[in-house]
Amino acid sequence: MPDKLTDQTSAPRPSPAGASQAVAGSAAARQGAEGGVPAVEFRDIDITYGKFVAVQNFSLAIRRGSFVTLLGPSGCGKTTILRSIAGLVDISAGQISIGGRRVDDVPIYKRNIGLVFQSYALFPHKNVFDNVAFGLKYRNVPKADIQRKVRQALEMVRLPGSEKKLPSQLSGGQQQRIALARAIVFGPEVLLLDEPLSALDANMREEMRVEIKKIQKETGITAIFVTHDQEEALSMSDRIVVMNAGAVEQIGTPEEVYETPATAFVADFLGKANMLAGTVSAADEQTATVSLAAGQTVTVASPRALAPGAAVTVVVRPQKLSVGPAATSNRLAGRVVSTSYLGSSAIYEVDIGGRTTIRANTTISGRIAREGEAIDVGFGPAECVLLDGSGSRIG
Repeated sequence: MPDKLTDQTSAPRPSPAGASQAVAGSAAARQGAEGGVPAVEFRDIDITYGKFVAVQNFSLAIRRGSFVTLLGPSGCGKTTILRSIAGLVDISAGQISIGGRRVDDVPIYKRNIGLVFQSYALFPHKNVFDNVAFGLKYRNVPKADIQRKVRQALEMVRLPGSEKKLPSQLSGGQQQRIALARAIVFGPEVLLLDEPLSALDANMREEMRVEIKKIQKETGITAIFVTHDQEEALSMSDRIVVMNAGAVEQIGTPEEVYETPATAFVADFLGKANMLAGTVSAADEQTATVSLAAGQTVTVASPRALAPGAAVTVVVRPQKLSVGPAATSNRLAGRVVSTSYLGSSAIYEVDIGGRTTIRANTTISGRIAREGEAIDVGFGPAECVLLDGSGSRIG
């Protein structure tokens, strides 16, 4: 069972199909974990620019010491939410609290937050020491304490001894570490990270994911991370808030949002699931037989009895599909459209019935199937999720 971090948002709203079933009332969203005061709390937030609604009815409570990711496509409102915590964006309705203290009407310099930008935002004419110490000097911290805190922060980001270097003398990854050190050196209540890894190469991004998560756990700081990268969100987060068109589609652990997507949007955005449309031809309280639009029939687990003729969508992750003669309950005959060899695994695009193409990502255990070959793809009844006609998970 998910904890009280927030698995829910506020009242239903006109938005992507079926999203109202992905969330419940704002009262649940306002409970901190274990009954404590949330580290950060949003209550019924609206953010508008003239007639344009950037964020609508956003409620969320984040427990202390957790790592929460706001995930979604460009323009979904995730960065706007992050900037509203920092005081860089004014909210139109609702309220924001940090540690139980309302801050949406408090100046940015009194909010005690650390912010890491995508562009690093280091002072190019200042050395590493002065960049990291900037927030401490602004807060009139004694000089001896500044020296100690900067040294500790640089050790934490694994760049000791770099105090006299200029940002131009550092690699992109090192500059991002300095930006992180600057954000945590004064002990903020909340650390905000606005797509901090997008400017790095693939290898450095993977390394920094591990480092950021490690530092967050070591310090116990509450972190809110914004990204459109599903892999970053899945690998780093305690909870993921999937956003679309200014509203929340689903909130849960990485496993929950990936394995049991609440809406068609979540299923498609997070991992590009196979979406097989069909109608129920028979059902009982545990299973449903679905006639697919592709012309084949499958039997799937169903949490409740469904009415024959009901429109449904069978959602199957590419990793859940088996390829070849391995025995599973559901076998879909098809023909390989394309094969992508990845060393230990392969990704197949398979045309089933001439009208639907599905993707299978499987471990290689024998000969690789090539384009044009006839092939069977299969999955078990419990290895999928059912969505109703409005695009919401049937539960």
